[in-house]
Amino acid sequence: MKKILDNNRKWVESKLAEDSDYFNKMAKGQKPRYLFIGCSDSRVPASAITGTEPGEMFVHRNIANLVVHSDMNLLAVVQYAVEVLEVEIIMVVGHYGCGGVAAAVSNKQYGLIDNWLTHIKDVVRLNETEFLRIRDKEQQLRRLVELNVIEQVRNLASTNIIQNARKGPNPPDLHGLVYDIHDGLLHDLEVQTDTLDEFMHIYSVEATNHAEKVAEGAREGKVAEQKEPETKPATKPRKDDEPSAMPKAS
Repeated sequence: MKKILDNNRKWVESKLAEDSDYFNKMAKGQKPRYLFIGCSDSRVPASAITGTEPGEMFVHRNIANLVVHSDMNLLAVVQYAVEVLEVEIIMVVGHYGCGGVAAAVSNKQYGLIDNWLTHIKDVVRLNETEFLRIRDKEQQLRRLVELNVIEQVRNLASTNIIQNARKGPNPPDLHGLVYDIHDGLLHDLEVQTDTLDEFMHIYSVEATNHAEKVAEGAREGKVAEQKEPETKPATKPRKDDEPSAMPKAS
């Protein structure tokens, strides 16, 4: 911890040397332009690889940069970033050489994390034909990193948070990036989220509105009354079905 604390003091000194009022300005609040959803890998420092300063980027990280619709931690971050901080750009950032992606296709058990990695297995299932056509294992994993980022951007686009934001005047732009650890460069995958348009009846808030209208119509008696099922008269049991007489005692 001594190294950490020493580094912190050196960093504070360098910032104060640049601007004596630096930390007073930081304390007044934040107005970041970006939300970074990335992998927890220690080789992918969010601010360092994007050249952003404190206050410029809101950050969420997890194993393999997944956007899972039941992850309350992620959803809370996204909602706060979009509805309160009003970020302009959301980036889902994966990286080549991701251990989580490799573990997901290794057919080995690692414990609790296996349940999390199932979401990456789902990406393989959705892209199985393309994935299996790649013979080289390293290239296969690199492509899976890309496919995973693409799928997570689409997952993000289908959340009600982003759907609602798109009704407003300034919805955030969504981007899928991959960081190459070998050369330090970010690559834009140019993910097209408008491919979800054909599934609007499933993912969009209009689908919910339609359900509400149906429910409202039912409450007002607009739905046709269902006929009571006809009841057939009970049939007399056949003689064969009647219990046989008890044998007489001899």
